[in-house]
Parts: sequence; C-alpha cells; structure tokens
Amino acid sequence: MNLDFPTLLVAATFLTGILWALDAWWWAPRRRVAAAKLEAGGVDEAQWRAALKEPTLVEYAKSFFPVILAVLLLRSFLVEPFRIPSGSMMPTLLVGDFILVNKYAYGIRLPVLNTKVIKVGSPQRGDVAVFRYPMDPRTDYIKRVIGVPGDHVEYRDKQLYINGEKIDQQPVGSYIGTGSGLSASGASLRLEQLGETQHQILVEARKPTLDGEYRVPEGHYFVMGDNRDNSNDSRFWGTVPEENLVGRAFLIWMNWDSAGGGVAWDRIGNGIQ
Repeated sequence: MNLDFPTLLVAATFLTGILWALDAWWWAPRRRVAAAKLEAGGVDEAQWRAALKEPTLVEYAKSFFPVILAVLLLRSFLVEPFRIPSGSMMPTLLVGDFILVNKYAYGIRLPVLNTKVIKVGSPQRGDVAVFRYPMDPRTDYIKRVIGVPGDHVEYRDKQLYINGEKIDQQPVGSYIGTGSGLSASGASLRLEQLGETQHQILVEARKPTLDGEYRVPEGHYFVMGDNRDNSNDSRFWGTVPEENLVGRAFLIWMNWDSAGGGVAWDRIGNGIQ
C-alpha cells in the first residue's frame, strides 16, 4: 500500500492550522473572559490560571503547525527526498541511494493537485528525472530523459539515435558491481554523450534488446534507464506526460545497501549527471 504523503501533509497542515485559528479567534477570548470573571469574584490565582490554560489538542496544534507547514512548503516547492529501490539507473544511481530532487526545475506545482502554477523550465535531454509512472501514477519512477517533444528516437543494436543522429558511445571497460548490484558485474561500461550531459551506461551484449522507433508527442518525454538491458522504461510502456513530472534529481545525500555492508561513504554528496 502506497502512503499518499503529500495528501497527509496537506491534511495535517490544514487541521493544525484550523485548530490554532479557532483558538485565536474564538476559544482563547472566551477563556480570557471566564478567567476575568473568576478573578473579579475573588477566587485564588490557581483557579483563574487554570481557566486560561489551553486545551492539550490546541497546544499540540500550535506546536506542530509551523513544523508541518515548513515541511510541506519545502517538500512541495523546493526539494524532495527519494530512495532508489532498483538497479535500472546503474551505474549512475545504485540500489540504496537516497537522492534529492529539485521540485521547481520543471515548474512550480500545487501539492496533491499537481497543477503547474508557475512555469520555470522543462526537461532537457540527459536530465535524470523523477516522474509519476504513467501506468500507475501512485508510483514514482526515475529515468533519464532521452527524447523531448517532437524528437524521433530510435534504439537499434543497443545504440541510440535521436533525429537520425547517432549518439556517441565510448566503451571504457567492464563494470564491477558491489552489494545489490553485484549481478551487473561484467556488463560493458560505456560513456554516452547526450546533449550537454556525459554519463555512464551499462550494456549487456548477450542480452536481447527491444529495438524500435518512437516519435515523442507534444507535451511528452521519452525516458530510459542507464542500465539499458535491465530497465522498464519508455521502450515498453510509452512516453511520460508533462503533468506526471515531479522534478530533476541532482544530489545523492546518503546510501544504505544492506547487501553491500551498509553505508557507502564515498557516494554521499555526489552530484547526479
């Protein structure tokens, strides 16, 4: 079961904010009036102070509202953390990487509704993008943007072509996997130049490939995993609609892979190319 965290945050912010506002506008003035009457009647100090005391629920609401609101704003409009659960983006991203995603890179959107309210930028070829999986929007996916609206993308014999141009690949040796990625050891490690972005990909020569040609519609993006022979991507289920975009991945802030012995300290703080 997927936890709809944005909806939970919005609901918690609304609930705690409403409780705080009701107390400020209605309950607190009534408490002050009641306490003043007790004080005028000559009761001891403890009694009228007790009448002024905020209910426990209001105390909690006033304590948590600023924190929850800050988290909501930060997560919705600035950065959001994600964890990499699979090896489809190896060697760029490994199982257990915790990453940060720039939420405003592709436009500022309202939480929950995902409606763009301010246009900032759009995905470029080579970006590592997080998006809501078109087949199940409750699930977040991460892939590399290969084709932008209007592009003709062809994948043939493990080679990428965009608008008829062969994308440069340079073999740099065999990949040596660790931890959960140990099974990828021996794959061909290559450098690929996609627009302004040079990144590494994995290709397994003995594995069959899904060749095909694709035209990217307006308002859509064609995406692929860097682990080219082990990725469920646009070759299988089509393009990503613009409204499904979440943001651009830019930093690895932690890595924890139990199969690899825990924290990989050398990955912490690495940028994502």
